[in-house]
Amino acid sequence: MTTEALTAQNRECLRHVSTATLTTALFKRGFRNVFVQNVHPIGIYAENMVGEAFTLRYIPSREDLDTLEGFRDPAHPQRKAVEDCPPGHVMVIDSRKDARAASAGSILVSRLMKRGAAGIVTDGGFRDTPTIAGLPFAAYHSRPSAPTNLTLHRATDINQPIGCGDVPVFPGDIIVGDGEGVAVIPAHLANEIAQEAHEMTAFEDFVEAEVLKGETIVGLYPATKEETHAKFKAWRQANNR
Repeated sequence: MTTEALTAQNRECLRHVSTATLTTALFKRGFRNVFVQNVHPIGIYAENMVGEAFTLRYIPSREDLDTLEGFRDPAHPQRKAVEDCPPGHVMVIDSRKDARAASAGSILVSRLMKRGAAGIVTDGGFRDTPTIAGLPFAAYHSRPSAPTNLTLHRATDINQPIGCGDVPVFPGDIIVGDGEGVAVIPAHLANEIAQEAHEMTAFEDFVEAEVLKGETIVGLYPATKEETHAKFKAWRQANNR
């Protein structure tokens, strides 16, 4: 399977479409499981988080191996993943949906931000969430968690296929986060999904405007009347959409 890199234009399109629209576009292609379950934004962001997936997997910790001394090793997988995550990518962590111990804290999240990452997602929890909420950096998790990851999690595989919130995530998949949550776009579909979602968003904005004027959704949403298409065309021209 060949995969074209996400273009700059389509990356920008994805910054301005909803995960709801993306999941619908993917559903049209048979993808039902693309919205990461029980994951929420920590802060409020002006634009969507968009970036290629760079993954980290946790397994259950083992008491004789996972001690604070482990962090002294520069090759510790959690630390190494933070230092290796490429600029523009989103670090996605498989924490086995277990938020009883933190996947990371504000220092590692800040380091990712300074290295130019696009965001971070875990199906577990983060510690130091008040600090993370104040950073100009996208972070998504299940709920706050104070204990260090070592109490429950052992970092293992870096940039291998994982599951996050019941969704398969492959390195290079496109991760999009908005105010509702996180969607995963298979890499080979990212450009066409971005274009379709851009068009869908224009139509949905038109429909919203019509409904707020008092119009019925019958024949409007979906657009089963010819006059709807004509009105939409005129609306796009008038609103430069």
